[in-house]
Amino acid sequence: MHATPVPALAAGIRSFAFHGEGTPALNGVDVSFAPGSCTAIIGASGSGKSTLGRLLAGWLSPGSHGTLHGHLAAAGTVLEFDGGPEDPRIDPAAWGRLVGFVPQDAAAAVSTVRATVAEELAFGLENAGVERAAMAAAVDRTAALVGLDALLEQDPATLSGGQLRRLAIGCAVISGPPVLVLDEPAASLDSEGLAELVRLVGDLSAAGTAVVILSQAVDELVLAAPDWVVLSAGTAAARGHRDEFLQGEALLPAAVRRPLFGRPGSAPRAVPAAHHAESGKPSAAALEFRAVAFSYPGARTKSPARRVLDGVDLTVRPGEIVAVTGANGAGKSTLLRHANGLLQPDRGTVLVQGRGITGKPVGEVAASVGFLFQHPRHQLFERSALREVRFGLERLFPAAEADRRARAALEAVGLLAAAHLHPAELPGSRQRLLALATVLARRPAVLALDEPTVALDADGLAVLDAAVRSAAAEGAAVVLVTHDLDYARTAAHRVVALDDGRLAGS
Repeated sequence: MHATPVPALAAGIRSFAFHGEGTPALNGVDVSFAPGSCTAIIGASGSGKSTLGRLLAGWLSPGSHGTLHGHLAAAGTVLEFDGGPEDPRIDPAAWGRLVGFVPQDAAAAVSTVRATVAEELAFGLENAGVERAAMAAAVDRTAALVGLDALLEQDPATLSGGQLRRLAIGCAVISGPPVLVLDEPAASLDSEGLAELVRLVGDLSAAGTAVVILSQAVDELVLAAPDWVVLSAGTAAARGHRDEFLQGEALLPAAVRRPLFGRPGSAPRAVPAAHHAESGKPSAAALEFRAVAFSYPGARTKSPARRVLDGVDLTVRPGEIVAVTGANGAGKSTLLRHANGLLQPDRGTVLVQGRGITGKPVGEVAASVGFLFQHPRHQLFERSALREVRFGLERLFPAAEADRRARAALEAVGLLAAAHLHPAELPGSRQRLLALATVLARRPAVLALDEPTVALDADGLAVLDAAVRSAAAEGAAVVLVTHDLDYARTAAHRVVALDDGRLAGS
């Protein structure tokens, strides 16, 4: 008779509700992860994936953040919760040694106080008192695992979104926790980075680590996981081997993105031709880059300046949608930040509606260029979704018009019913759409969108697609940077690639 192996991590959640919320965020969720297992937890936006991931990782403490009825178990220790004052308290540091976690917003897993990638990787080991030689060896080994070995001396603040995600994963695995929980780990990764992550997860599982992947899309990483659990409305609606779901697609919620299924209608429809003036001649450029060059200074780490843009030429006309693609670290976000003056070129010129913006305050340029940051938290700060979208509109329009525009923008992204909610109460995908609404409400001449599809499920992608197309149809010039090639090819009139500091493409 064989003894049942002790799970590396398990949870039996009868219910979990955030303080002040009447409806539980999770209910009836029982999961167990054996050493060496790889499990994908799949669900649409708002299904409870991130809440479950944070509970499993100790980032969401029962009692402090909400009421849990059920149990959590790790390394043979079982913690029982009944929602009362005698419930146990989780030690985040001790739990973190058992469960490595990379949240959906990878930047939240990085200290931001270290000057180089190497120092950031070593940060947790330093706090644990690891001997210096062993720490240096662990840094080199982990950097090679996550594809950052060439960037060890780079300032983390200058990393691309995909590189930052690799760094967060490296910080989570460097100490060798027996469990690794990854929330939307494919977000912002290019094809090479995703392939590396698939290999890393396979190696970790083979070495005995229990890996848990939280995702709203069926991508290469999810397909690499043999065990699947489907979350719907906070409940574990289905579970089983991957092949059962591949053979019975109906087991997955409709809003789960499944680009690898080849399902008809799963991708956005083809974009219509760009609108031009009635004469048929191309209209004047709304946004233009002329021989733009830019290098990040290397003074902080005494490394040479990095040339990121090298003579970039790009013209985007009213009504046109242009997608900019390229590998992690190619400079896509850097290019986009020149569109509204957040960055100034070393050489060359950026023009908005025919006027150079060099030296102009970003706030002044923002009247014509609406910018969607890659991380929504960079532009959300108000107490409600409606206040967020209204912010600044009162200075431009009478109160009634400001309110009308704000509500129309919220309706355009499907968030009018959430107008009273605090932005922090929204799931990550809805925060992204809320940030988009703050841009749409001003009806700028140019929309600059940085990785707008990240963490969106199929419903969210449809909302984004409709909003982008509507803005372009009304005459806005849209330039978006993305790793989502399926979306880029169907949503954009032109797709250009940034490589070695220059643009190439149609």
